[in-house]
Amino acid sequence: MKLLITGASGFLGQYVVAEALRRGHQVKAVIRPASDPTKFSWHDHPNLEQVRLDLRQRQGIADALKGVDAVIHLIAVKSGDFYTQFAGTVIATENLLDAMIASSIDRLIAISTFSVYDYQALGTGKLLDETAPLDRHPQYRDEYAQTKLIQEELYRKFEQEQSGQVTIVRPGMVYGRGELWHALLGMELSQSRWLCVGPNAFMPMTYVENCAEAIVLAAEREEAIGQTLNIVDEPVPTRSTYIRELSQRTPNPPRMTPILWPLMSLLAGLAWWINTQFLETRAKLPGILVPAKLQARFKPLRYNGEKAQRILKWTPKYSLGEAFDRSCSDDDLLTVAQPMNPVLSLSQR
Repeated sequence: MKLLITGASGFLGQYVVAEALRRGHQVKAVIRPASDPTKFSWHDHPNLEQVRLDLRQRQGIADALKGVDAVIHLIAVKSGDFYTQFAGTVIATENLLDAMIASSIDRLIAISTFSVYDYQALGTGKLLDETAPLDRHPQYRDEYAQTKLIQEELYRKFEQEQSGQVTIVRPGMVYGRGELWHALLGMELSQSRWLCVGPNAFMPMTYVENCAEAIVLAAEREEAIGQTLNIVDEPVPTRSTYIRELSQRTPNPPRMTPILWPLMSLLAGLAWWINTQFLETRAKLPGILVPAKLQARFKPLRYNGEKAQRILKWTPKYSLGEAFDRSCSDDDLLTVAQPMNPVLSLSQR
């Protein structure tokens, strides 16, 4: 299969490219024009073509899609103001889908996020799976959640109006080398201390190599067409388990100050009430004191990856401990063996 993979130079994208090559696919890897592709060990693989594109611009997208069987779309902007993220996530997706329609390519593996769910609609301790409602009030969330919800609307429109063969993949928090300490663990108070909200709550985590394998399997399996799949590694770790395992492998880890979920939820609710009742929401509260944002990060819920495991016939390859060991090692995790009988690279044909 010939795959176009957008966001190939991103944290998750570089592993998706490596996994696709390992599984024998030909890959067109879309990288940012300013990226240095030589930093990835797969950059000179004979089954890979590097495509320098800015998807915010239409120019060149149709050419990149020539000969492609399916698109794995990973691009999303996670920082900057709303307009920056809108351009990098929504406009980029609109341009890609328009080019796919013009090129008669209908197979799309669209990478979304757990950020689209409506956490306030779920009771504490409930199961969050693919049937959970999407957030109906994203204006109270961050720009990332807002733009990813709009992006999913574009995927659904492509599926319904253009008969697109779409699989929406929603990974939990993706962790791995360079991305081990993250926002689901708590709030960074200083370089040496974090506030840990709800230490006994479960976290929807997926190790980057496990997630990459699931994404490529979603491209391969016809059973995945028309499905929405949450990607979560099992067993699902609690916050305290994750922090303990990670701290054992981290020199001088930060000290974690725990706070129970009911107390943190009460404090956020009080701060929000004061802000709305007396300050007309003019106060710029830290995210941890905005109930919608707090619940999206820390609300104690249950998670599983049962649907993805069943449809993709996928089992996470690496456990939590193995994932930490790999992430903290000096091994090149992106190495892809060259074919026994090398063929001309796509760029040489």
